[in-house]
Amino acid sequence: MTQTRRTLEGKVALVAGATRGAGRGIAVQLGAQGATVYVSGRSTRGRRSEYDRPETIEETAELVTAAGGRGIAVVADHLAAEQVEALVGRIDAEQGRLDVLVNDIWGGERLFEWDSTVWEHDLDKGLRLLRLAVDTHAITSHFALPLLLREPGGLVVEMTDGTSDYNTGHYRVSFFYDLAKAAVLRMAFALGHELGPRGATAVALTPGWLRSEMMLDAFGVTEANWRDALEKVPHFAISETPSYVGRAVAALAADPEAARWNGQSLSSGQLAREYGFTDLDGSRPDAWRYLVEVQDPGRPADTTGYR
Repeated sequence: MTQTRRTLEGKVALVAGATRGAGRGIAVQLGAQGATVYVSGRSTRGRRSEYDRPETIEETAELVTAAGGRGIAVVADHLAAEQVEALVGRIDAEQGRLDVLVNDIWGGERLFEWDSTVWEHDLDKGLRLLRLAVDTHAITSHFALPLLLREPGGLVVEMTDGTSDYNTGHYRVSFFYDLAKAAVLRMAFALGHELGPRGATAVALTPGWLRSEMMLDAFGVTEANWRDALEKVPHFAISETPSYVGRAVAALAADPEAARWNGQSLSSGQLAREYGFTDLDGSRPDAWRYLVEVQDPGRPADTTGYR
């Protein structure tokens, strides 16, 4: 897939959890390929979610349209079944089809506690994290998949953190975080079994070290000067923009042979090698290989051969 050819003209996508981060990057890149993209979330210009951040779904929709697609913002709390049912009903009424579903709902950044055991971790926050990470995806799939299956070739992308291979052998942050990310990986596997025989494809997809709005803020940098953070966090050199994983989803959605990936765990770096797309700076970061071969063994930060 070239990055200038519009490969998704006439396609309809729902990016659930598209207010910021990977969800926004995915929505915009689907739009860049000509798709109509419904972007859902809780943060609007009139009301912020508990994140209390400036990004809104209206802004994401405008970015989709500016990129060449058609962005449509819909307010939805994906824990509220009736809101998700109404969202899917609207897509059906307005488009009569759904070609791509991206389950990117998360909302747990301020709920998990690093290296905190299950008995030390705040229980209410841990259980809330699981609901946001797992229940939201299940609710959205329950209502959206009958519409997606109406036409052959549909794609479901379960967004997570870490590949199946990596997460199987590594403890991820805390009991609740580890469980949430493992559950989403397993969702893609299970959906692959349910969708494959019915003509659709499900995958799990992880970005690498994502330069999301929240991550940039945490390091006190912007996208323009993100390398200033390397003095304190040298391995941040392997990081990638949300557009990179967005291009991964766009490539999958445009691939007539995407079913070869059904039920698998994929990463943005892996798919960049397969499909030939790059990040915005022309590089191809391969964060998960870098973690295994450089960062985890304690070697000095050096992205040579990894981007």
